[in-house]
Amino acid sequence: MPDDPLPDILPIFPLTGVLLLPRGQLPLNIFEPRYLAMTRDAMGGERLIGMVQPSDPPIRELNPAVYQTGCAGRITSFSETEDGRFLITLTGVSRFRIKEELPLLSGYRRVVADWQDFAADRDADPDGFDRSRLTAGLRTFFQQRQVEANWEAIDKAPGETLVTSIAMMCPFAPNEKQALLEAPTLGERALLLTALIEMTAMTATAPSAPDPGGGVTRH
Repeated sequence: MPDDPLPDILPIFPLTGVLLLPRGQLPLNIFEPRYLAMTRDAMGGERLIGMVQPSDPPIRELNPAVYQTGCAGRITSFSETEDGRFLITLTGVSRFRIKEELPLLSGYRRVVADWQDFAADRDADPDGFDRSRLTAGLRTFFQQRQVEANWEAIDKAPGETLVTSIAMMCPFAPNEKQALLEAPTLGERALLLTALIEMTAMTATAPSAPDPGGGVTRH
């Protein structure tokens, strides 16, 4: 609930290229033993899990360094499969900064979370943005990828819902996802999202440069 206090200690789930935003919904398939333990513990407590991204995705360490800003989500849907996996949905509650990391618990990571800079996350953001420009870019973006979209639903969606859903869904680079997460307001996030969509569309339609080597690879 909006007025419930947020915990000082938060389990974190590092996933490259995965973005959770306040009031967004993120389905997850949990199967690693340490994250099964994390989910069980979360279900027995505040039901909160912090989603973060590794800060250097190419490094394949068991516990990689992560960006210092993440978003906590509350488990709002939970089911268990016959083979022992957990299927959960996280609904974004608030962003947080990592003050320090604590020792592992049952193999999963925990941090001391600082919520102070993101108190406004718990209320819907009324900030305005250029919706027509975002929608125009989105049409081109989807057409290039042959994605069928329900444009009637898109046109009727509240502004925050539209920006959050598109930002979480689109296949941007991890650093671009992080920039969307850290955008201070809905208006700034929408502006960045629009620019990313337009740049992606331009890159897809730009003519390729001529091959100076006549198709022969030079060494």
